[in-house]
Amino acid sequence: MKSTRILAEYIVESRPGDLPDDVRHEAARAIVNIVGCGLGGAPETGTDIAVRTFAPFSGTPEARIIGRRERFDALRAAFINGLTSHYHDYDDTLPKNYIHASSPVASALFAHASCNQVTGEDFIHAFVLGFEVTSRVGNATYPAHYDVGWHSTGTCGVIGAAAAMGKLLGLGVQEMIWAIGLAATQASGIREMFGSMAKPFHPGHAAQNGYEAALLAGNGFTSGEQGLEGPRGFTSVLAADRDLTRITEGLGRDFDLRVNTYKPFPCGIVNHPSIDACIQLRQEHGFTGGY
Repeated sequence: MKSTRILAEYIVESRPGDLPDDVRHEAARAIVNIVGCGLGGAPETGTDIAVRTFAPFSGTPEARIIGRRERFDALRAAFINGLTSHYHDYDDTLPKNYIHASSPVASALFAHASCNQVTGEDFIHAFVLGFEVTSRVGNATYPAHYDVGWHSTGTCGVIGAAAAMGKLLGLGVQEMIWAIGLAATQASGIREMFGSMAKPFHPGHAAQNGYEAALLAGNGFTSGEQGLEGPRGFTSVLAADRDLTRITEGLGRDFDLRVNTYKPFPCGIVNHPSIDACIQLRQEHGFTGGY
């Protein structure tokens, strides 16, 4: 099955009017949420370090960063947006694969839109497509990919960011195939980094590299034709078990934004039941501390 081509054709042929109203609504919710997360992470130590480190190497300082006064070139801005929006692990999550799809996808789009004319309709449309691609690649490789130690937000998010930016830049089908391949070959992020500044580095890296993949592809930079499904492609190399039908089945009809979730606590959702239980115990038994 030519998953990469089918996905590329869908992205290129999709039109804003094809999106159901409820999906548009969920996209708007996700974007508002990720802006809030970015504002929360903007003044943190890791963000300061990244800004200070990258400042001497930035290109034309034309792109804005969420919650910061500094400006960078759009690629660096995409990275820092991704870093800040995941810094506190407060960003929305897909329970079916534990991916934070909004962070890498929206971070690239925000950086680009801050220094280029982009309509709200096109922004929302590109975001939905990038979110969907991220989740679908994650669905196809979960749980094998995640369980072995890959951080799917980074590894799958780079492909979604490339898809979103490719749509916004108006890539054709062949160019979109290349963008997906260029993103897939840059997939990275390991769960050993959890608990450190390197965890939010992953969606930042994904946002920057996905954006870069779309730019290169748009200028004729080629990649393999089967970046997702090939015998040495993303799903074969990074997942011992995979289901490629989950990438393409129901395209344009089933949207994972409909099952996106928002966090009451700034940590991974796997910890939320334990937190809820502790709060409930305190409320029911009046525990106030001490022994």
